Amino acid sequence: MTRPALLLLLLGCLLFFFGLGNHELQGSTESRVAGIAMEMHLTQDWVTPHLLGEPFLEKPPLSLWLDAGAIQLFGGTPLAVRFASAFAGLFTVLALFAFLRKIGRPTLLAWTAAAMLATMASYLGNARQVGEDALLSLGVTLALLAFFRATEQRAQGNQTVGAWCVFALGIVISTLSKGVLGLALPGIVIFVYLVSQSLIDKRFTFGDWLRPALFTAIGLIPLLIWLVLLYQRGGMQAVGEILWANSVGRFSGSFTSAGHYEPFYYYLAKLPESFLPWNLLVYLGLWNLRKRLVDNRHLLFATVWILAQFTLLTLASSKRMVYLMSMAPAAAIIAAEYSAVILEWLRRRSATSPFSARLVKHHRPLAMGLLALVVCGYLAAAALESRSDVKNSFKPLTDQVIELQAQGKQVALYQPEERLASTVFYTRRQQQVLMTETELAAFLAASPDNAVIVDQGLKVPAPPAPAKVLATITIGGKRVYNFYGQ
Repeated sequence: MTRPALLLLLLGCLLFFFGLGNHELQGSTESRVAGIAMEMHLTQDWVTPHLLGEPFLEKPPLSLWLDAGAIQLFGGTPLAVRFASAFAGLFTVLALFAFLRKIGRPTLLAWTAAAMLATMASYLGNARQVGEDALLSLGVTLALLAFFRATEQRAQGNQTVGAWCVFALGIVISTLSKGVLGLALPGIVIFVYLVSQSLIDKRFTFGDWLRPALFTAIGLIPLLIWLVLLYQRGGMQAVGEILWANSVGRFSGSFTSAGHYEPFYYYLAKLPESFLPWNLLVYLGLWNLRKRLVDNRHLLFATVWILAQFTLLTLASSKRMVYLMSMAPAAAIIAAEYSAVILEWLRRRSATSPFSARLVKHHRPLAMGLLALVVCGYLAAAALESRSDVKNSFKPLTDQVIELQAQGKQVALYQPEERLASTVFYTRRQQQVLMTETELAAFLAASPDNAVIVDQGLKVPAPPAPAKVLATITIGGKRVYNFYGQ
């Protein structure tokens, strides 16, 4: 391994893993995914994921497999279930560096692009959380970088089998992470790029379209195997839920229970914060480099990557900032290339501008100082992350559940939201769920050792005597939960 690659590896490990386990599960996504992974570990059902006892078919299970496997290897800790996302983020950074070097870009530029990706606030933040989005980004990135590499190698008359195998691996990861979306995100970029290439070169080559289609089909085999196993368990309803309701339905807006529905301009309003702290370099670079796209196909590819995915995500009804994560590698390429343009411009001005000459002379220590400042800021935030537990963690509630269970009580959940999946994770037990007031009353009356968690936001009438409030837990100063029992 070369020294720049080793330095990048060390930087990535520091950013993605420092303080990764010093805080509890936070927010709904971490609680939900960790709870499902723990339930998979407890039941050893690796085909059908379950959320609080009910099948959870919103996404394919790659991230859940990895999280459940980490639980088996390292124990049921927040650190264990964050490993998959953190490693995905690290591997994406290293893949970007390797790609830029393979296509002949200077080592310093490749290192800069990879470091910019690792230090993009939204990218880093999501890669340090439990969830499937970092894996989706890794899969999409591998597929797209390998596609471009294979295309360039074929144009040069070189072997392309290795690149296409990496492409298929990327499709495996992306589709097993997000299903149809994992296919659409690289697919739209490849389609637009091939159309652009055909228009620029004024020729159409059928093989350029056939090869990605063929290796995409190969990459879909693991997903299809899982769907067959799922069909054997739940029939076409289960398969339709994963492929149609939770994929096409989210795009069209017909799957209303998914949430996250925002107006069409949602991502436009989020542009100022999308790629911080390098967003200005990204947007100015997209404009400045537009005249170089024909002669620099990697710039054309990165530009198409950003614009095609942005358009696709804007057209979708379901919108979240985390969905922009798969565009971050392309944004890092544009930002690094534009940084090189700025440096070259300063070099031309240095003959007549003493200030420009000083900037050119000291550009490396200035750049490293800026990077060190950004990295230190992230490390400080990571070290203090546990302070957010007070507002975002459901650990106090699960601690109360564990205390009651230690006293011999059977604790059930009444109409629980997905955040309460954290009770499965921390107690390492499946939880009984009650959905009606009749079930609630019958459960409490059945035994003095029974207790129920009720969210006060549901405005459920207090159960009749002899049931009483055993404890009250407030999360984040807003959510109030009562523990009812005798």
